Amino acid sequence: MADFDEILASQSDFDAGDREWLHLLVTDWQVIADLSFADLLLLIRQDDGGYVVAEQCRPSTVMTLRTEDAVGDRVPDDALGEVQAAMRMDGVYHSTVLRRIGKSTVCNVYAPIRCGNKTLGLVVRETNLATRESNGYYESESINAGKQLFEMIARGQFPYHDALLSQRHNARVSDGFIVLTADGIVRYAAPNAISCFRRLGTMRAMEGHYLSEIGAGLLHSNDPVPETLPLVLSGKAAADCELDANNSVVSIRSLPFYDVNGHNGAIVLCRDVTELRRRDQELQTKDATISEIHHRVKNNLQTVSALLRLQARKTKSKEVKEELGEAQRRVQTIATVHEGLSQTVDEEVDYDQVISNLLKMSVDLASMKDQHIHIRYEGTFGMMPAQDATPLSLVLTELITNAVEHGFADRKEGNITISVQRNGRNLNVVVEDDGSGRPTEESNGMARSVGSGLGTQIINTFVTNDFGGTVHWEDRTGGGTKVVLDIKLRAAQDEE
Repeated sequence: MADFDEILASQSDFDAGDREWLHLLVTDWQVIADLSFADLLLLIRQDDGGYVVAEQCRPSTVMTLRTEDAVGDRVPDDALGEVQAAMRMDGVYHSTVLRRIGKSTVCNVYAPIRCGNKTLGLVVRETNLATRESNGYYESESINAGKQLFEMIARGQFPYHDALLSQRHNARVSDGFIVLTADGIVRYAAPNAISCFRRLGTMRAMEGHYLSEIGAGLLHSNDPVPETLPLVLSGKAAADCELDANNSVVSIRSLPFYDVNGHNGAIVLCRDVTELRRRDQELQTKDATISEIHHRVKNNLQTVSALLRLQARKTKSKEVKEELGEAQRRVQTIATVHEGLSQTVDEEVDYDQVISNLLKMSVDLASMKDQHIHIRYEGTFGMMPAQDATPLSLVLTELITNAVEHGFADRKEGNITISVQRNGRNLNVVVEDDGSGRPTEESNGMARSVGSGLGTQIINTFVTNDFGGTVHWEDRTGGGTKVVLDIKLRAAQDEE
């Protein structure tokens, strides 16, 4: 079944501006469906003269007429006459025939979609006549507002050309709406909208008063005023903002009404987002706290690293000096991971950036002054949680250090290649060097020792115990050593 984008792409006479206009329409037409208590269909003419349903919108304020998806369906032949007549109309076209959808009697109204001097298609409003029985004040105001927005489609006034939307307003009609006159006076306020403004602190009646005055009365002298607030409260422009007062936050959006003579009122949607903003603030505080913790851990680890370096300088034993140097390098490796975590609001790091810095540091520390060791990467690690990043960093730095210290002990130059393949939870890493080869034997695919043996123990322990993976040491074709790591990320295992 074709989707909206595919149907638009098949229209050879549509340019980029036409497609963008239709995308804007379907982005905002939910409010028309909800206000009208009706289903909406978007019809596009095909090259053979027929019409297809390119998109549909179900109302959230009443039971939909269409339980099945209609996108891609052809318009029946017996309806083509009125569809073609609607395409020729300057305004909306009311069908003279009542139709049946299931057990419901439906009246169709068509609005040609105007974009410049071109008619791009039709929006069909399918009204279940049962929803028009015994309507009260709320229903009448809602339907009338939906009718005005619907008629604006045929005049090219909806969707809005110059909407000032600073944040994606997600209020629904059921959250509350206010109908304004052309002067910005409240003509009708739905019960939920009144409740929103009550929470903001207003106790006065709303109907018959300027909404801008009501909103201004809620602000104190030092309260920040959103730039678009006057436009929203007056209903003069398509704009949105948030009103923060009395420890409550209400998201509001204005949708101006236009007729052939220009602006003639507006509808303002309201939603109490106090709890959402409170949760956002808690998340921001939590993120800032986590970031600060990682920053302090990094600083403490760097202090430990500096103390180890000072201790190494004091000792006269070459062996002790080397061991302290190894300890300092390992502490610095963990500190670097925490430095990466302190720079993001998530508990994840861009591991490719972290490991690149770490391995360069490992090479610089392990190599002699006149050595030139080059590292090349193939593939990417991607984003990685700290739970995996820290032990994997220790494993890789140990492998690189071993390669430099033992594989290139008597060489001025060398090359190390790191190949990465990640498939969801599984990670395969191959580290190859063109050095002198393995200095030791292996037992059951596991290295017995390299150098002092502590580095190899760290590698084997983390790979097997923490990641539940395997590490194999092999001779590289053409000389050198090849180490293959097959692991399953621990954080990914926890998600299962």
